[in-house]
Amino acid sequence: MLSIAYKLYLDNSTGAIYYPDYFTNLVARQSEALIDVLGYKAEVIKHATEASMKVIIENKFVARVIEGCNSISVIILFVSFIIAFADKFKATLIYLLTGSVLIYIVNLIRIVVLSIGLYHYPWRRDILHTIIFPLIIYGMVFLLWMIWVRRFAKIHKYND
Repeated sequence: MLSIAYKLYLDNSTGAIYYPDYFTNLVARQSEALIDVLGYKAEVIKHATEASMKVIIENKFVARVIEGCNSISVIILFVSFIIAFADKFKATLIYLLTGSVLIYIVNLIRIVVLSIGLYHYPWRRDILHTIIFPLIIYGMVFLLWMIWVRRFAKIHKYND
């Protein structure tokens, strides 16, 4: 249901004020601000030929922020798992909110790390984007799932 709602959101966000969609735009802008805080001159601009935002550091194009970078689909995956093993409503809701915010923040950090990494080490693009980048976000989700299952989820064990 969450994936369908997100798909409808994406289908109806084309041509919106926030390009390519609100969440992708927001993540790109927040990444730009974090890069600036770290002492780099960053700029995020609309990509001319595709639905993405270009990340530019010190006048050097380093990365694109696309819809898949906004962490919403990962948060949907996280939420679905937690709901599948839900226990008490209050504990589940608090964990969903806390975990989703944590995933969102870690996602921002990974975009910043990737962008700065690509600025300094462009020849490491493949390892940064295909190994380090997914490892950070999916590692965080896996860790949150394990904490949930081991600490909070009510799973009945049956002994024969």
